[in-house]
Amino acid sequence: MVEALTDLEFKKKVFDYDAHEDWSYAGTLPCIIDFYADWCQPCRMVAPILQQVAEKFSGHLLVYKVDVDHYGALASLFGITSIPSLLFVSTQDLPRLEVGALSLPDILQVMEEDFGLKLEV
Repeated sequence: MVEALTDLEFKKKVFDYDAHEDWSYAGTLPCIIDFYADWCQPCRMVAPILQQVAEKFSGHLLVYKVDVDHYGALASLFGITSIPSLLFVSTQDLPRLEVGALSLPDILQVMEEDFGLKLEV
């Protein structure tokens, strides 16, 4: 399931930017964070793909979404100026930002490269 995050939940589950200057991921599983807006058509195209990814990789990966209209400060924190933007957060490395409406194969490729997760067919 894709979970919507508020700024407070983001600080608790992903990164407390008030407490830390340097990146420090708070989670134990890798995650994808979808920065989106309800009015954004490309965002609506990506949403069911991310839902599918969340279901297929349940227990190995978390998928979050942040509404930039309500939590613009979070988007600014990562320099997001275009949506959709997907932030791929590894448990060990710095996050990787991908801008645009990525297809399922593109998302799976980044997940394999950054997280070592591969969809078994």
